Amino acid sequence: QRQTTRHIMAHQPVKKPTAVSPETQVHKIRITLTSRNVPALEKVCSELIKGAKDQKLRVRGPVRIPTKVLHITTRKSPCGEGTNTWDRFELRIHKRVMDLEASANAVRDITSISLEPNVEIDVAVMDVEE
Repeated sequence: QRQTTRHIMAHQPVKKPTAVSPETQVHKIRITLTSRNVPALEKVCSELIKGAKDQKLRVRGPVRIPTKVLHITTRKSPCGEGTNTWDRFELRIHKRVMDLEASANAVRDITSISLEPNVEIDVAVMDVEE
């Protein structure tokens, strides 16, 4: 009986992938937002999520990545004489990551929102589902 079951399963018809146009294919997309200004960054995040929810897309995030702090310590005196006094400067870089599952047209519509001046957006297609 076991051999007949294997024989029957071996001859099952194989489903061929249907031809889908690139506009309707569902992609996993990762959007990375980077800025020094937290309110501007949060505003862009909320606008992206609002646009995705309006189109009934699956959204994960925004995931808050730990803040990167860059320190620069420099002497105040230009000539090097006098008291050793130092200036300490820092630059804080905030980052948010969002994952979407959407078609190419939907992503184009979502990312066409008005952007804040100091917010960088990086859109990466993770992989294509068939």
